[in-house]
Amino acid sequence: MDKTFLQWKRQCLNKLDLSKKASVDEHIEHVVSLLNSCEEYFTTSSCSGRIILIDGAPERSDVQKQNCVWLFVSHKKCNCDDVVCAVARSSGDAVLKFEPFVLHVQCRRLDDAQLLHSVAINSGFRNSGLTVSKTGKIITAVRCTHGLEVPLSHEGKLLVEHEYINFLTQIANQKMEENLRRIHRFYHNLQTALSTEKLQKLQIPDPPSSQELQDSPHRRETEKGEAEEKEKIKTSVYRRRRKRQQHHQTDCCHGDGSSSGPELDNCVDLFT
Repeated sequence: MDKTFLQWKRQCLNKLDLSKKASVDEHIEHVVSLLNSCEEYFTTSSCSGRIILIDGAPERSDVQKQNCVWLFVSHKKCNCDDVVCAVARSSGDAVLKFEPFVLHVQCRRLDDAQLLHSVAINSGFRNSGLTVSKTGKIITAVRCTHGLEVPLSHEGKLLVEHEYINFLTQIANQKMEENLRRIHRFYHNLQTALSTEKLQKLQIPDPPSSQELQDSPHRRETEKGEAEEKEKIKTSVYRRRRKRQQHHQTDCCHGDGSSSGPELDNCVDLFT
């Protein structure tokens, strides 16, 4: 699985960026770099958040970005005049939208995905989630519902006053500010979580298996020492027996025959 994950990561990071901007947004470059520098993660898509004005076909009830004209887009705060100039070019149904930060990250293991998901939730991205594909790809999506979507024109005709566009622009800018604060919080929470996880892995090594304990040099040395000690005890007992037997024989030849055999046996038994 690890080899497959590394292959996926290499292929993803080496392929061309097919987004309209064709690069990582400035406000999340540090977040993307941090994740891609980790063995457990790599990013598959991202957007720091944007204010956009898109022009859709009048006959369509839904707004699909791939079938729309992008009249205006900004990844930072904008001003009302830019939006007014952009909506004046509308020939269909113009919609002003704010889309918050979104990030998709492929994770090596489920534990890694759960860690990232927890960081996202605690940072304010409460619509985040996990998916596992049939091929084993584990994806964490970091996202929230802090968005905005308001129609401004229909069939090229402006539906609202400039004053209302100015009001919507202020709301969109406030949402952008909150969005950037959440990104900042997410980055620092992620740094802390990754550092803590790394320290735990360093400080809590896996316990040795029973086979490793049996094969360890210290255990072999201990067993060898115990065997040598037992052999010394056996040798000592044998020598004492021989010495007492010889002494008994001497008493029988030169004594008066009053020495008792059972007493010697009892003495020898102490060493058995």
